[in-house]
Amino acid sequence: MVGTTGKIKVGIVGYGTIGKRVADAVDMQPDMELIGITARSYNFRIEVANKKGWPIYATEDADLEHLQKNGIRVKGDIHTLIRNADIIVDGTPGNVGVEMKKKYYEPAKIKAIFQGGEAAKMAQCSFNADANFEDACGKDYVRVVSCNTTGMGRLLKAVADKWKIKKVHATLVRRAVDPVDVKKGPVNAIVPSLKVPSHHGPDVNTIIPDIEVITLAVIVPTTLMHVHCLEIELDGKPPTTEEVVQQLDRTHRIFMLRGETGVTSTAEIMELVKDLHHQRGDVVDNCIWQKGLSVKGQNLFLFQAIHQESIVVPENIDCIRAMCTDMSKEESMKLTDRILGIKIKER
Repeated sequence: MVGTTGKIKVGIVGYGTIGKRVADAVDMQPDMELIGITARSYNFRIEVANKKGWPIYATEDADLEHLQKNGIRVKGDIHTLIRNADIIVDGTPGNVGVEMKKKYYEPAKIKAIFQGGEAAKMAQCSFNADANFEDACGKDYVRVVSCNTTGMGRLLKAVADKWKIKKVHATLVRRAVDPVDVKKGPVNAIVPSLKVPSHHGPDVNTIIPDIEVITLAVIVPTTLMHVHCLEIELDGKPPTTEEVVQQLDRTHRIFMLRGETGVTSTAEIMELVKDLHHQRGDVVDNCIWQKGLSVKGQNLFLFQAIHQESIVVPENIDCIRAMCTDMSKEESMKLTDRILGIKIKER
Protein backbone atom coordinates (compact mmCIF):
# COMPACT_ATOMS: atom_id res chain seq x y z
CA MET A 1 0.00 0.00 0.00
CA VAL A 2 3.03 2.28 0.53
CA GLY A 3 6.43 2.51 -1.08
CA THR A 4 9.57 0.59 -0.12
CA THR A 5 10.68 3.49 2.10
CA GLY A 6 7.66 2.88 4.30
CA LYS A 7 6.35 6.30 3.34
CA ILE A 8 3.30 7.09 1.22
CA LYS A 9 4.54 8.40 -2.13
CA VAL A 10 2.39 11.40 -3.07
CA GLY A 11 2.24 13.21 -6.40
CA ILE A 12 0.55 16.60 -6.85
CA VAL A 13 -1.24 17.28 -10.13
CA GLY A 14 -2.27 20.93 -10.35
CA TYR A 15 0.10 23.23 -8.48
CA GLY A 16 -2.17 26.20 -7.74
CA THR A 17 -3.71 27.68 -4.61
CA ILE A 18 -4.53 24.32 -3.02
CA GLY A 19 -1.90 22.18 -4.73
CA LYS A 20 1.08 24.19 -3.54
CA ARG A 21 -0.20 24.22 0.04
CA VAL A 22 -0.86 20.49 0.06
CA ALA A 23 2.62 19.94 -1.39
CA ASP A 24 4.19 21.85 1.49
CA ALA A 25 2.08 19.93 4.01
CA VAL A 26 2.93 16.54 2.47
CA ASP A 27 6.63 17.43 2.48
CA MET A 28 6.43 18.01 6.24
CA GLN A 29 4.77 14.69 7.14
CA PRO A 30 7.03 11.98 8.61
CA ASP A 31 5.06 9.20 6.90
CA MET A 32 4.79 10.77 3.44
CA GLU A 33 7.14 11.54 0.56
CA LEU A 34 6.41 14.26 -1.99
CA ILE A 35 7.67 12.65 -5.19
CA GLY A 36 6.79 15.49 -7.55
CA ILE A 37 4.42 18.08 -8.93
CA THR A 38 3.17 18.82 -12.44
CA ALA A 39 3.74 21.95 -14.53
CA ARG A 40 2.31 23.29 -17.78
CA SER A 41 4.44 26.40 -18.17
CA TYR A 42 6.86 28.55 -16.23
CA ASN A 43 5.46 30.88 -13.55
CA PHE A 44 6.37 32.08 -10.07
CA ARG A 45 4.84 29.03 -8.39
CA ILE A 46 6.94 26.66 -10.49
CA GLU A 47 10.01 28.81 -9.83
CA VAL A 48 9.49 28.40 -6.07
CA ALA A 49 8.93 24.64 -6.39
CA ASN A 50 12.12 24.41 -8.43
CA LYS A 51 14.08 26.31 -5.76
CA LYS A 52 12.74 23.86 -3.17
CA GLY A 53 14.24 21.05 -5.20
CA TRP A 54 10.98 19.25 -5.85
CA PRO A 55 10.83 17.00 -8.94
CA ILE A 56 8.78 18.65 -11.69
CA TYR A 57 6.87 16.64 -14.28
CA ALA A 58 5.34 17.99 -17.46
CA THR A 59 1.66 17.71 -18.31
CA GLU A 60 0.95 16.53 -21.85
CA ASP A 61 0.18 20.08 -22.98
CA ALA A 62 3.23 21.55 -21.24
CA ASP A 63 5.38 24.22 -22.91
CA LEU A 64 8.67 22.39 -22.44
CA GLU A 65 10.70 25.06 -24.21
CA HIS A 66 9.31 27.75 -21.90
CA LEU A 67 10.05 25.63 -18.82
CA GLN A 68 13.58 24.75 -19.88
CA LYS A 69 14.42 28.29 -21.01
CA ASN A 70 13.69 29.44 -17.48
CA GLY A 71 15.92 26.86 -15.85
CA ILE A 72 13.32 24.21 -14.99
CA ARG A 73 14.70 20.69 -15.29
CA VAL A 74 11.73 18.51 -16.16
CA LYS A 75 12.15 15.04 -14.71
CA GLY A 76 9.53 13.34 -16.85
CA ASP A 77 5.91 13.47 -17.87
CA ILE A 78 2.68 13.09 -15.92
CA HIS A 79 2.55 9.38 -16.75
CA THR A 80 5.91 8.87 -15.03
CA LEU A 81 4.75 10.76 -11.95
CA ILE A 82 1.62 8.63 -11.72
CA ARG A 83 3.58 5.37 -12.16
CA ASN A 84 5.90 6.30 -9.29
CA ALA A 85 3.15 7.42 -6.87
CA ASP A 86 0.98 5.58 -4.37
CA ILE A 87 -1.63 8.33 -4.57
CA ILE A 88 -2.26 11.56 -6.50
CA VAL A 89 -3.69 14.72 -4.98
CA ASP A 90 -5.49 16.48 -7.82
CA GLY A 91 -5.50 20.24 -7.33
CA THR A 92 -6.70 21.15 -10.82
CA PRO A 93 -9.51 23.70 -11.32
CA GLY A 94 -13.13 22.63 -10.82
CA ASN A 95 -14.51 20.18 -13.39
CA VAL A 96 -11.01 19.38 -14.65
CA GLY A 97 -10.41 16.65 -12.08
CA VAL A 98 -13.15 14.45 -13.50
CA GLU A 99 -11.44 14.54 -16.89
CA MET A 100 -8.05 13.78 -15.31
CA LYS A 101 -9.62 10.79 -13.60
CA LYS A 102 -10.90 9.37 -16.89
CA LYS A 103 -7.75 10.12 -18.88
CA TYR A 104 -5.00 9.31 -16.39
CA TYR A 105 -5.95 7.91 -13.01
CA GLU A 106 -8.41 5.17 -13.91
CA PRO A 107 -6.25 3.71 -16.72
CA ALA A 108 -3.23 3.70 -14.38
CA LYS A 109 -5.29 2.28 -11.46
CA ILE A 110 -3.87 4.97 -9.16
CA LYS A 111 -5.66 6.29 -6.09
CA ALA A 112 -6.60 9.98 -6.32
CA ILE A 113 -7.98 12.74 -4.14
CA PHE A 114 -10.05 15.53 -5.70
CA GLN A 115 -11.10 18.94 -4.43
CA GLY A 116 -14.50 20.46 -3.70
CA GLY A 117 -14.88 22.04 -7.13
CA GLU A 118 -15.70 18.60 -8.51
CA ALA A 119 -19.17 17.08 -8.42
CA ALA A 120 -19.69 14.69 -5.52
CA LYS A 121 -20.83 11.89 -7.82
CA MET A 122 -17.43 11.64 -9.54
CA ALA A 123 -15.82 10.13 -6.42
CA GLN A 124 -16.65 7.12 -4.27
CA CYS A 125 -17.28 9.41 -1.31
CA SER A 126 -16.79 12.96 -0.10
CA PHE A 127 -14.51 13.58 2.87
CA ASN A 128 -14.17 15.62 6.02
CA ALA A 129 -11.68 14.31 8.56
CA ASP A 130 -13.78 14.63 11.71
CA ALA A 131 -17.18 13.96 10.16
CA ASN A 132 -16.59 10.82 8.07
CA PHE A 133 -12.92 9.75 8.09
CA GLU A 134 -13.83 6.06 8.00
CA ASP A 135 -15.85 6.41 4.78
CA ALA A 136 -12.62 7.03 2.84
CA CYS A 137 -10.73 4.05 4.23
CA GLY A 138 -9.51 1.87 1.39
CA LYS A 139 -11.25 3.91 -1.30
CA ASP A 140 -9.62 4.68 -4.65
CA TYR A 141 -11.28 8.03 -5.48
CA VAL A 142 -12.29 10.51 -2.78
CA ARG A 143 -13.35 14.15 -2.94
CA VAL A 144 -12.30 16.51 -0.15
CA VAL A 145 -15.24 18.89 0.17
CA SER A 146 -14.93 22.62 -0.48
CA CYS A 147 -13.69 25.23 1.97
CA ASN A 148 -17.22 26.28 2.92
CA THR A 149 -18.40 22.70 3.35
CA THR A 150 -15.28 21.80 5.33
CA GLY A 151 -15.97 24.65 7.73
CA MET A 152 -19.65 23.81 8.13
CA GLY A 153 -18.91 20.11 8.44
CA ARG A 154 -16.43 20.62 11.28
CA LEU A 155 -18.80 22.89 13.15
CA LEU A 156 -21.98 20.83 12.75
CA LYS A 157 -20.16 17.60 13.66
CA ALA A 158 -18.93 19.25 16.88
CA VAL A 159 -22.43 20.45 17.80
CA ALA A 160 -24.11 17.16 16.82
CA ASP A 161 -21.66 15.21 19.00
CA LYS A 162 -23.31 16.80 22.06
CA TRP A 163 -26.79 17.91 21.02
CA LYS A 164 -29.41 16.84 18.51
CA ILE A 165 -29.69 19.22 15.56
CA LYS A 166 -33.16 19.68 14.10
CA LYS A 167 -32.37 22.11 11.28
CA VAL A 168 -29.68 24.52 10.12
CA HIS A 169 -30.15 27.85 8.35
CA ALA A 170 -26.98 29.53 7.12
CA THR A 171 -26.09 32.55 5.03
CA LEU A 172 -22.65 32.36 3.46
CA VAL A 173 -20.96 35.69 2.81
CA ARG A 174 -18.37 34.63 0.27
CA ARG A 175 -15.17 36.31 -0.78
CA ALA A 176 -15.18 37.24 -4.46
CA VAL A 177 -11.84 35.67 -5.46
CA ASP A 178 -8.55 34.56 -3.94
CA PRO A 179 -6.06 37.42 -3.42
CA VAL A 180 -3.92 36.34 -6.39
CA ASP A 181 -6.83 36.33 -8.88
CA VAL A 182 -6.38 39.93 -9.99
CA LYS A 183 -8.52 39.59 -13.14
CA LYS A 184 -11.69 38.32 -11.45
CA GLY A 185 -14.40 39.25 -9.00
CA PRO A 186 -16.86 42.06 -8.35
CA VAL A 187 -15.08 45.29 -7.39
CA ASN A 188 -18.04 47.40 -6.32
CA ALA A 189 -20.99 45.02 -6.10
CA ILE A 190 -22.72 42.51 -3.86
CA VAL A 191 -23.84 39.49 -5.86
CA PRO A 192 -26.48 37.17 -4.37
CA SER A 193 -26.68 33.58 -5.52
CA LEU A 194 -30.16 33.40 -7.04
CA LYS A 195 -30.20 29.63 -6.81
CA VAL A 196 -32.20 29.24 -3.61
CA PRO A 197 -31.23 27.35 -1.52
CA SER A 198 -27.58 27.39 -2.60
CA HIS A 199 -25.63 24.20 -3.32
CA HIS A 200 -23.75 24.29 -0.02
CA GLY A 201 -26.45 22.56 2.04
CA PRO A 202 -26.60 19.45 -0.17
CA ASP A 203 -22.81 19.39 -0.19
CA VAL A 204 -22.74 19.27 3.62
CA ASN A 205 -25.07 16.29 3.38
CA THR A 206 -22.43 14.36 1.41
CA ILE A 207 -20.43 14.13 4.66
CA ILE A 208 -23.20 14.52 7.28
CA PRO A 209 -26.31 13.05 5.66
CA ASP A 210 -28.78 13.21 8.54
CA ILE A 211 -28.95 16.97 9.20
CA GLU A 212 -31.21 19.33 7.24
CA VAL A 213 -29.06 22.25 6.09
CA ILE A 214 -30.52 25.17 4.15
CA THR A 215 -28.11 27.77 2.82
CA LEU A 216 -28.14 31.11 1.05
CA ALA A 217 -25.01 32.67 -0.43
CA VAL A 218 -23.84 36.11 -1.44
CA ILE A 219 -20.52 37.21 -2.96
CA VAL A 220 -18.92 40.41 -1.68
CA PRO A 221 -15.88 42.39 -2.92
CA THR A 222 -13.22 41.04 -0.56
CA THR A 223 -10.46 38.47 -1.03
CA LEU A 224 -9.65 37.54 2.56
CA MET A 225 -12.13 34.99 3.94
CA HIS A 226 -15.69 33.71 3.85
CA VAL A 227 -18.05 34.40 6.78
CA HIS A 228 -20.89 32.06 7.75
CA CYS A 229 -23.91 33.37 9.64
CA LEU A 230 -25.56 30.34 11.24
CA GLU A 231 -28.80 29.61 13.04
CA ILE A 232 -28.81 26.03 14.35
CA GLU A 233 -32.16 24.79 15.65
CA LEU A 234 -31.64 22.22 18.40
CA ASP A 235 -33.99 19.46 19.51
CA GLY A 236 -34.42 18.61 23.17
CA LYS A 237 -33.02 20.48 26.15
CA PRO A 238 -30.82 23.27 24.79
CA PRO A 239 -27.32 23.90 26.13
CA THR A 240 -26.15 27.12 27.69
CA THR A 241 -24.00 29.48 25.67
CA GLU A 242 -21.06 28.58 27.91
CA GLU A 243 -21.52 24.86 27.23
CA VAL A 244 -21.39 25.44 23.47
CA VAL A 245 -18.24 27.54 23.84
CA GLN A 246 -16.61 24.75 25.86
CA GLN A 247 -17.57 22.11 23.29
CA LEU A 248 -16.23 24.10 20.35
CA ASP A 249 -13.12 25.08 22.28
CA ARG A 250 -12.16 21.40 22.62
CA THR A 251 -12.89 20.53 18.98
CA HIS A 252 -10.12 19.84 16.46
CA ARG A 253 -9.41 22.75 14.09
CA ILE A 254 -11.81 25.25 15.64
CA PHE A 255 -10.36 28.47 17.04
CA MET A 256 -12.47 30.62 19.38
CA LEU A 257 -11.81 34.33 18.92
CA ARG A 258 -12.01 35.86 22.39
CA GLY A 259 -13.60 39.28 22.58
CA GLU A 260 -10.73 40.61 24.65
CA THR A 261 -8.34 40.30 21.71
CA GLY A 262 -10.21 42.99 19.78
CA VAL A 263 -10.45 40.79 16.68
CA THR A 264 -13.79 41.73 15.12
CA SER A 265 -13.14 41.32 11.39
CA THR A 266 -11.58 39.03 8.82
CA ALA A 267 -8.85 41.61 8.22
CA GLU A 268 -7.81 41.41 11.86
CA ILE A 269 -7.83 37.61 11.77
CA MET A 270 -5.41 37.67 8.84
CA GLU A 271 -3.22 40.21 10.63
CA LEU A 272 -3.24 38.05 13.77
CA VAL A 273 -2.02 34.91 12.00
CA LYS A 274 0.68 36.86 10.17
CA ASP A 275 1.90 38.15 13.54
CA LEU A 276 1.92 34.53 14.72
CA HIS A 277 4.17 33.71 11.73
CA HIS A 278 1.80 31.25 10.09
CA GLN A 279 3.16 30.15 6.72
CA ARG A 280 1.66 32.35 3.98
CA GLY A 281 -0.64 33.83 6.64
CA ASP A 282 -2.81 30.71 6.35
CA VAL A 283 -5.65 29.91 8.75
CA VAL A 284 -6.57 26.23 8.68
CA ASP A 285 -9.00 26.51 11.63
CA ASN A 286 -12.63 27.60 11.67
CA CYS A 287 -12.51 31.00 13.39
CA ILE A 288 -15.58 31.56 15.59
CA TRP A 289 -16.29 34.87 17.33
CA GLN A 290 -17.14 34.04 20.94
CA LYS A 291 -18.98 37.33 21.44
CA GLY A 292 -21.22 36.55 18.46
CA LEU A 293 -22.20 33.11 19.82
CA SER A 294 -25.38 32.75 21.82
CA VAL A 295 -28.20 30.32 22.56
CA LYS A 296 -31.71 31.79 22.45
CA GLY A 297 -34.44 29.27 23.24
CA GLN A 298 -33.88 26.27 20.96
CA ASN A 299 -31.59 28.17 18.56
CA LEU A 300 -27.83 28.49 18.52
CA PHE A 301 -26.55 31.56 16.68
CA LEU A 302 -22.94 32.15 15.66
CA PHE A 303 -20.56 33.61 13.08
CA GLN A 304 -17.49 31.85 11.73
CA ALA A 305 -14.76 32.90 9.31
CA ILE A 306 -13.26 30.45 6.81
CA HIS A 307 -9.93 30.94 5.05
CA GLN A 308 -10.70 29.57 1.62
CA GLU A 309 -7.08 29.13 0.54
CA SER A 310 -5.94 26.82 3.31
CA ILE A 311 -8.73 25.25 5.39
CA VAL A 312 -8.82 22.05 3.32
CA VAL A 313 -5.07 21.39 3.59
CA PRO A 314 -5.17 19.24 6.77
CA GLU A 315 -8.20 17.40 5.36
CA ASN A 316 -6.17 16.40 2.30
CA ILE A 317 -3.41 15.04 4.55
CA ASP A 318 -5.86 13.01 6.62
CA CYS A 319 -7.56 11.78 3.46
CA ILE A 320 -4.23 10.43 2.17
CA ARG A 321 -3.83 8.39 5.36
CA ALA A 322 -7.43 7.19 5.31
CA MET A 323 -7.00 5.89 1.75
CA CYS A 324 -3.50 4.44 2.11
CA THR A 325 -3.01 3.26 5.71
CA ASP A 326 -4.86 1.73 8.64
CA MET A 327 -4.23 4.73 10.90
CA SER A 328 -7.28 5.79 12.93
CA LYS A 329 -9.00 9.14 12.64
CA GLU A 330 -7.74 10.40 15.99
CA GLU A 331 -4.17 9.27 15.30
CA SER A 332 -4.13 10.90 11.88
CA MET A 333 -5.68 14.18 12.97
CA LYS A 334 -3.34 14.52 15.94
CA LEU A 335 -0.31 13.79 13.78
CA THR A 336 -1.44 16.21 11.07
CA ASP A 337 -2.15 18.93 13.62
CA ARG A 338 1.17 18.44 15.42
CA ILE A 339 3.22 18.59 12.23
CA LEU A 340 1.30 21.57 10.79
CA GLY A 341 1.42 23.47 14.09
CA ILE A 342 -2.34 23.37 14.71
CA LYS A 343 -3.29 23.41 18.39
CA ILE A 344 -4.05 19.83 19.40
CA LYS A 345 -7.34 19.33 21.24
CA GLU A 346 -8.07 16.46 23.64
CA ARG A 347 -11.64 15.18 23.78
